Amino acid sequence: MGKFRRTTLIVVFCVAVLIGLGLARKVSFAPGIWSLALLPALFLLKRKNIASLLLVLAVGLAIGLWRGGSYMVYVQDIQNLAGQTVTIQTTAKTDSTYTYGSQLEFVAKDIVLVGPDSQSLPGTFKVSGFGVNMVYRGDRLEAQGKLYPTRGSSQARISYAKLDKLAVDADWLNNLTRKFSAGMYNALPEPQASFGLGLLIGQRSNLPGYTLLALSTVGLTHIIAVSGYNLTILVRGVSRVRIFGSKFQKLAASLVLISVFILITGFSASIVRAALIAGLGLWGWFYGRKLRPILAITLVAAATGLLNPFYVWGDIGWYLSFLAFYGVLIVAPMLARWVFGKKEPHGLVLILFETLSAYVMTLPLIMFIFGKMSVVALLANLLVVPLIPFAMLFSAVAGVAGMVAPALSAWLAIPAKLLLTYMLDIAYYLSGLPFAQVLTKLSTTQMLIAYGVIGFVAVILVSRTKRSKTP
Repeated sequence: MGKFRRTTLIVVFCVAVLIGLGLARKVSFAPGIWSLALLPALFLLKRKNIASLLLVLAVGLAIGLWRGGSYMVYVQDIQNLAGQTVTIQTTAKTDSTYTYGSQLEFVAKDIVLVGPDSQSLPGTFKVSGFGVNMVYRGDRLEAQGKLYPTRGSSQARISYAKLDKLAVDADWLNNLTRKFSAGMYNALPEPQASFGLGLLIGQRSNLPGYTLLALSTVGLTHIIAVSGYNLTILVRGVSRVRIFGSKFQKLAASLVLISVFILITGFSASIVRAALIAGLGLWGWFYGRKLRPILAITLVAAATGLLNPFYVWGDIGWYLSFLAFYGVLIVAPMLARWVFGKKEPHGLVLILFETLSAYVMTLPLIMFIFGKMSVVALLANLLVVPLIPFAMLFSAVAGVAGMVAPALSAWLAIPAKLLLTYMLDIAYYLSGLPFAQVLTKLSTTQMLIAYGVIGFVAVILVSRTKRSKTP
């Protein structure tokens, strides 16, 4: 009887958890909390045979169904409030922006329903309304308006709400972030200032609509959404700094940078996912263990799914981020080995493989959801992505200069201004080409077929790579 590696069993367990979470949306079966009692037994398995595999699969499904079932109660609570006027007390997760009807809109978290009933509600809401001049991240507010359930990253929306500020955020880190943003606007004109903030901390709410459209058309939206690439830049930068002589110093510096970055970006879901994967990679590197990328991806996917089943049930960003991770961490190295053998590509070639792989992995889902495909995405990424580390550095200098030395900020921000202008001009020019984007929507069947073809090609590449290694 065949035996399986422990890592294979862990991957199967994580995938089973995700399947269980997904089924909980449609299946009412709840195995109960007793399923958690079996979890420690999985780590004590000695015979890693088919029986062990089936046990791991069953326990994973049970835990996913149990966790998903517990959250379906909240889904039903939100559904029962549909169309009703409610009063909630909440904390702003993001700074507010102006939306339709001159409303202030922000994402709400830590939601407590105070009328017509009294209970806590998980997830996030999108709230827009009137009554306050500005809402900053961390402010505590009361909002009254009609609630409507939504699908996606937020579980409900309240529009035209009556807003009342209960407490003003006094967190020093949030205040520092706001001062830095003001410094960026002191040093740089628009849209370069907002673009620089997007590169650094993922703040893109103030970018003009035409800029966001251009970046979307050419497939560059990901560079202004805080993601794993930002963390990759930070970690790679630390590894190249010579003042960190030992592995422990590099590890500590990387973890500190990742922690600070998470705090500054307000625990953005995408950056937390990227931080977990980066942390697992650093742990493996420090202890000299070769951590399989598929293990890191499935572990983080299962952990975040268990933490918030709403991700699995409809957060497109959650799916896109893990598909991109899979492309960069698994498909790109596979392509590189197939093309170059044992020789590792560097520079633009590596960026080409990573960009191509991430784009191919996310494209079917993008076409299924948004019905569009960027023809110039690969070219745009090759022209822009290699310059992002320098753009982040120059933008940081400009923001600090605008914050502490406004009189000199215009001069110190010249490198950032030139580089950010170049990157935006590339997006504007390529997005203006008549063939830049193709509007084609995939059906569910077509999307699944596309991913089936991608998986089939991946299997062929793996088999050829293994044969090439055989003497």
